[in-house]
This record gives sequence, C-alpha cells and structure tokens, in this order.
Amino acid sequence: MDKVKLVFVGVGSMGQCAHLKNYVLVPQCEVVAIAELREKLGKEVARRYNIPKVYRDYKEMFDREEFDGIVAIQPFTRHGIIIPELLEAKVPIFIEKPLASSVEVGEKIVEATKKSGTWIMVGYHKRSDPATVYTMSKIEEFKKSMEIGRVKYIRITMPPGDWIAGGFNELIKTDEPYPSLEYDPPSRDMDEKTYKRYVDFVNYYIHQVNLLRYLLGEPYRVKYADPSGVIMAVESEGGIPGIIEMSPYRTTIDWQESVLVAFEYGYIKLSLSAPLTYNRAGRVEIFKDPGDGKTPETIVPQLPWIHAMYNQAVNFVRAIKGEIKPPCDVEEALEDLKIAKDYIMLLKTL
Repeated sequence: MDKVKLVFVGVGSMGQCAHLKNYVLVPQCEVVAIAELREKLGKEVARRYNIPKVYRDYKEMFDREEFDGIVAIQPFTRHGIIIPELLEAKVPIFIEKPLASSVEVGEKIVEATKKSGTWIMVGYHKRSDPATVYTMSKIEEFKKSMEIGRVKYIRITMPPGDWIAGGFNELIKTDEPYPSLEYDPPSRDMDEKTYKRYVDFVNYYIHQVNLLRYLLGEPYRVKYADPSGVIMAVESEGGIPGIIEMSPYRTTIDWQESVLVAFEYGYIKLSLSAPLTYNRAGRVEIFKDPGDGKTPETIVPQLPWIHAMYNQAVNFVRAIKGEIKPPCDVEEALEDLKIAKDYIMLLKTL
C-alpha cells in the first residue's frame, strides 16, 4: 500500500480542527472525500483542505468512492446508531472517545465489530503524545532493570482549563442549523440524573480513566469515590494504587494536566499539553535516587515538535498499513465505560 485513502464522516469542529487538518498533512495518506450533512459547510471545508469530493450522505460516498479507512467524528451519544452502519464498509474505522454513552451500547458496538471482520481505533490521543510514549518506554525499562525499584503509585491530576489552546482559530463555520439526529437510548439501570452524570463524566474524564490503565500496564478496579467528586481511587490487578484527581482547581488560560508515576527510589512526571495544542508534545521529568552512594539525578528529555493529534493520525494510517496495532481498540474502550459506571454508581450510594 503506497498511500492510504481515507474518507471523513463529519467535519464539524472536532472533525476539522482535531482531525482533518492533521490527516491532510500525513504524507502516507490521502483524504479522498468527506461527508457532511450541512451542505455549505462540507463544500467550504473541502475547498479549504483541497478535498476532491463532497457528499451529504455517507452511504452514497461509500458506494461511489474507493477507500482504505474511515474517520468518523460523531457525537459519542449516537455511536451505537452510526457505527454498525459504518462497519458495513468492511474497512478500519477511527472514532473519537468515548466508545459510547453506556456500557450496553458499548457492548453492542464491540459485538458488531467482531462480526464485521475489521477493527476500530478509538481516539485516546494522549497515548500518541511523544511525551506519553517516552514515559511508557521508561516505565517498561525501569520495570525490567529495577534501577529505581518497583512502581508504587500513579496519580493523574486533571483540572479544567483551556483545552482548546487556540486550536479552533481556523474553524470554518456556516449559518446552517445543526441537523436533527437520532441518539442512543440511555442506560437501562440509571435514572435520568445518574445517566446525565455518567455521560458528563465519560465525556470529560474518560481520557484519564484510559491513561491510568495504559500506564499501569494492567486492569484495575475502583476502590473509593470521594463524595465531593474530586477523587477516584483505584487498585490495579497487581496491587498498585492509583488516583485520578478531577477538578481539584481550575485554570482559565492554561492547561495543567499531569501524571506522577512513583517508584521506590524515584519518579516520572508527565505533563500533558492541551488537547488541541499544535506542534507541541508534553513534558517529561525523571528523578532517580537509587542510593548506595550514587548521585541523585533529574533528567528532562528534549522531545520532538510533534503534537498528539497529528501523531494519532499517523498511528491510524500506520495501523491500516499493518505496521502497528491500533493504540486502543473497542474492547479496551469498553473497559473504560465499565470503570466509569462503577465509579458513578459508587458515587450515587454516598
């Protein structure tokens, strides 16, 4: 495969500024067509990004175009409706996180994916940040060498802030009304208030739920939910404790998401950039104090000028070409929904 041919289903705000503008820069791929219900918007976006074909109906696009993959940036609250239809194209699909708005819908998507014979990559872009990739490589290295002992604890802190970071400056808008769409049903075992809280949680914090598992390298379960909604405490399969701090404070013109991976004799600190930051990776700091007369040291590696969303686009293209596995598939994304449900249901009892 020389160049991977992609089609886009939806080019609204995230479709444009988090995804399309990155995919058109990836040398190994070509965006051959887009589908957008807002006809004027579709044409203006195609003109901006030099996309040759524009459709209102993605089914018509599938019938008329030849392509190797689909990027479908849709509201996750309707993934259960649209994804089974996208799977009929029998090519790999990229979707934004979370997998769905309930565990039940997520399970149906997983089953439909298994039957389709293809695969879906779920957009947890933090896994594609060069800083996260570097952090994970050092965690694995230290686990093998035991240079600074075993992993003792992981903490993720996620205060609200300016997640856009100028990323919508190039957003194309039109005066067309947002289309009327069908949405997935709510969770059967949640009342309206609980379901809303669940949807809000997975919309905003599912990234951290996923990232914690990735860095732990193993499954975990929820052990404690702080009644104020600030702390979710977990324990991994191997007994490692972890915490996600949600909105312990807020910022207005900054983004201060951070991770602490604590070892017996040191730590790795990961600071992540705002999601729509351009040409800027996160930051990593490694502290080692192994004792035995060795001088403690702090290392801050210089990382490449590559942002997570672009690297995520590269990873989807590479996965289609068979060079790597998709960083996160639907089976793991379903586990995120289950963790979120356990947390919300525990919070409800307090």
